[in-house]
Parts: sequence; structure tokens; C-alpha cells
Amino acid sequence: MAQNGGSQNSESTFTVIVAAVANLGIAVAKAVAGVISGSSAMLSEAAHSVADTVTEVMLLTALRRSEKPADEDHPLGYANERYVWALLAAVATFVGGAVFSFYDGIHTLVYGEEVGDPLVSYLVLGVAFVLEGFSLRTGVRQVRGEAERRETPFGHYLRRTPDTTVKAVVMEDSAALAGLLLAAGGLLGVEITGDSLWDGVASILIGALLVYVAWVLGRSNAELLIGRPVPRRMRDEIREELLSVPHIIDVLELTTLIQGPEEVLIAAKIDFRDVSSAGQVEWACEEAEQQLRERFPAIRRVYLDPTPARRRT
Repeated sequence: MAQNGGSQNSESTFTVIVAAVANLGIAVAKAVAGVISGSSAMLSEAAHSVADTVTEVMLLTALRRSEKPADEDHPLGYANERYVWALLAAVATFVGGAVFSFYDGIHTLVYGEEVGDPLVSYLVLGVAFVLEGFSLRTGVRQVRGEAERRETPFGHYLRRTPDTTVKAVVMEDSAALAGLLLAAGGLLGVEITGDSLWDGVASILIGALLVYVAWVLGRSNAELLIGRPVPRRMRDEIREELLSVPHIIDVLELTTLIQGPEEVLIAAKIDFRDVSSAGQVEWACEEAEQQLRERFPAIRRVYLDPTPARRRT
């Protein structure tokens, strides 16, 4: 887990804002180009950008609400709320982008379409490609930096990162670039053959791409909402750290829970030396918590339960 929670949240917020601003402008331009050219693929891409903009607004809401401090009604804090909003963002991607793309593509295949001058669409696609590429570069830079700090391969970190807001930006921007290529291919196919079939197929493929993105993001957030442990290597290091504390002779059971990108909860059943006094057990618990926090700053809560080994179930 990373060691700079506040800085990572600020970096994530900047990444999401860059993506939101880019997508809002692109959505308007695509919609205008789609109306002028009559291209269903361009209108699907406009819906794609609108869905991405809504997604980014939800992600910003997730970042803001997840930073609220713990209170009496929510003693473990609000960190998990970011996964609720990120899950809703994945649903928005599906409903707002994929469903419209499928509908528009199928409508074009069945009824055809009158395609106008595609020049405006090509210009908008080119500008959109540059803007989406800049947004993607911002997200990738953050993910690469986090992966390097954890000494983890980029691809593995992107798949398993608990910072699903940045993961959403990277995946949606990647899908956006692919969608732009599909839309351009649909327009080119119509120009060459004069058949609107190509544009309808491009729209359906854009919809399929959005379904995949929504499914991956939805599954990632659902896993974290249900409860996901820290990586096995970190669990082994936590166990090792606990065993290094005097008076602790065994870790009978270890439970870890990711509550947010920079929030981890630790609960463990600990077997102490039989000759340890109550004071020594209390001291060992405090020492164990301090050592864990120093080695893993993401650990926010530590609960240790003194449990004799013979009573282990």
C-alpha cells in the first residue's frame, strides 16, 4: 500500500478532473459532428463521452465523500463510500453509453442512414484523440508512479489497485481512444462503399467495448465492497512483524481488509507467552500496533485478540 494518502488523493482528483473536462468538451463536439454528418457511430461516441463525463462527476463525488472523518455513526470512516460511487459510475457507463450505442447501431443496420459530409467528424475525431490521449497519459503516469513505489509490474497493479477512481479513468480513456478509431473506421467504410452498414457495425462495437469496461470496473468495485484482503506478500510481512514483538509467540489467525486505497484494517488472534503478565500483553499489543503503522502507513486500525493456542477453532 502507498505511504502518502493525502498526496495520492490529490493526484487522483487532478487525474479525474482532467478527464472530466476533456470528455465534456469532446461530448459536445461529437454530438454536433454526429448531427451534421448523420453518423450513428459519431452519435454513439458522443453518448460515450457523455457517459464518461457523468462517470468522472461520480468519481469526484466518491473522492470527496470518502475523505470524511470517522464519526459515531460510522466508526470505521467513509473510505468504502468511494467504491459505492465508483460502482454507480460503472453502471452509468453501461446505461449511458453502451445501451445507446447498441440501439443506434441496430437502428442504423435495420433502417439505414443518410450520411452527410464526414469532414467535420474526422476533424472532431482528431481533436478528441489528442485530448483523450492527454487525459490517458495523466492517468497512466499516476498508475506507473504508484506501481513503481510498490515495486509491482504496471499491468498487475492496474488490475489489483484499490484506487478504482484512477483505474476507471485509465480504462475509460483507453476505451475512448479505441472507440474513436472504430468511429473513424465506420466513417471510412461508408465513404468507400457507400453502405451505412459499416457505421452501424462501428456503433455496435463501441457499445460492446463499453460493456466490457463497465463489467471490469463493476467487478473491481464489487470485490472491494464485499471485502478484499491485502496482497499475500503484505500479509506475510504483517505476520512477520507481529512475531518480532516480544511476548508474541504465534499468530493464530490474521484478517486483513482494504477499506480504501490508503486504509487497511488488521485483526488477529495472537498467542502470547503463558508467563506474560497482563501488563506485558498490553505493552506487546501497543508495540505491535506501532511497528505495523511504522512499516505500513496505510494500516489505520489494528485489533489484536489474545487467544491461547489450545482454544484455537
